[in-house]
Amino acid sequence: MHHLHQAARMHIASVAVSKVGFLFSLMFCGLLLLLIPALQPTARQVDLPQPRPQVKTSVYTLQHNSVIPRVSNSAGGTDHATGLNISSGRFNGTVETELFGTDDYRGTYSEKNSVAVSIPNGQGQILPGSRSRDLLELKDIFIAVKTTRKYHKSRLELLIQTWISHAKEQTYLFSDGDDRELQMRTGVNIINTNCSAAHTRQALCCKMSVEYDKFIESQKKWFCHVDDDNYVILPSLLQLLSSFHHSQDVYLGRPSLDHPIEAAERVKSNGLVSVKFWFATGGAGFCISRGLALKMSPWASLGNFISTAEKIRLPDDCTIGYIIEALLEVKLIHTHLFHSHLENLQKLPTDTVSEQVTLSYGGYENRWNVVSIVGGFSVVEDPTRFKTVHCLLYPDTDWCPKPKPHNKN
Repeated sequence: MHHLHQAARMHIASVAVSKVGFLFSLMFCGLLLLLIPALQPTARQVDLPQPRPQVKTSVYTLQHNSVIPRVSNSAGGTDHATGLNISSGRFNGTVETELFGTDDYRGTYSEKNSVAVSIPNGQGQILPGSRSRDLLELKDIFIAVKTTRKYHKSRLELLIQTWISHAKEQTYLFSDGDDRELQMRTGVNIINTNCSAAHTRQALCCKMSVEYDKFIESQKKWFCHVDDDNYVILPSLLQLLSSFHHSQDVYLGRPSLDHPIEAAERVKSNGLVSVKFWFATGGAGFCISRGLALKMSPWASLGNFISTAEKIRLPDDCTIGYIIEALLEVKLIHTHLFHSHLENLQKLPTDTVSEQVTLSYGGYENRWNVVSIVGGFSVVEDPTRFKTVHCLLYPDTDWCPKPKPHNKN
């Protein structure tokens, strides 16, 4: 009996010890749980994106003809105002510009024939100035001309005869068909995009996608797009682009609207979201620096341009503006040096024609919408006035009318 009582007491004692041990274990585990967060290294706080300040736009007056290019002299001398060789009438393709004073970034070039260029305050670092001067040659510019097979004869022949003849190696014609005869005869670069010949949003975006990829491959400093009804005044183009640096975020062009466009952006999770942005009309031409073009890559390269365009269901030039302004938040620099057939070209002052960067002419609905410039060709002989402009810039061209010698008698 005594043994039974002793065994019972030992059992009760062991149970008590077990309970104490269990309670101690629970307390120890609880303490560990409290200590683990304190023992861990402090987590890095994530920097949340801050809202961008509202960008206001200011207008600065830029005068094209007061930027005096320094061009290397050749036999016969060089006209420093236009970059044309006086003896040959040819543009030698090198312009170095000195804009404003060292510290004066916001003055005006001159009062005569001033051209308004709108530059957002938030992009003051890209204002033209001697600090951002870029020594350019024609070989640094990739000029893309958008065309279609049916216009090779009626439009391309004129461009090849005029301004492209001075920039064959820098100009690339993006079409929807091959033309080996024209390519062999003229030596121009014709690229068959294999896009549709239709003038649809999809076809236009398809060609722009190829243009962008070819520019990136070229390693050139500037991408300039024009249409097949544009005349490019090469000295003015070089002069304008030399005002900036190709490594900066520069998007130059002329809007066709007096207000930003509003588009419905297709977002997978939220359906449609309204977005507003400016865009430069492709009909007047536009230029993009290489630095900015590289940033466009996620939305523009290797066919992504087409899928980006589908998100907003707008044409190619609108999609360019959408990527740059809406997605990259880089503002369009508005310039009046680019011209399309959408404006009244007859209002352009005659004495400023040679200072512009691009010109155009009216379509079938308005054939007489051309620049008012008088020269050796009649309107019947030169309905677009491109030949007349070309002979003004390059008077020694072999097919340009030569002035009759004055009779001393």
